[in-house]
Amino acid sequence: MLFLVAALLLLAVVLGSAAYLPWPVTLVLAAAVVVWLAVFTARERRRRGRAGRA
Repeated sequence: MLFLVAALLLLAVVLGSAAYLPWPVTLVLAAAVVVWLAVFTARERRRRGRAGRA
């Protein structure tokens, strides 16, 4: 859960600074946050799947 909060906070910082950063930098940072959230989601689904079977 802490990772999700940190990722959303980072996304907010990136979106807030988007007005000051060049587009390529903003897109790279946003893509990094998306990948981070995707990894988090995959890990959570895998973990919950194991807990449900046990």
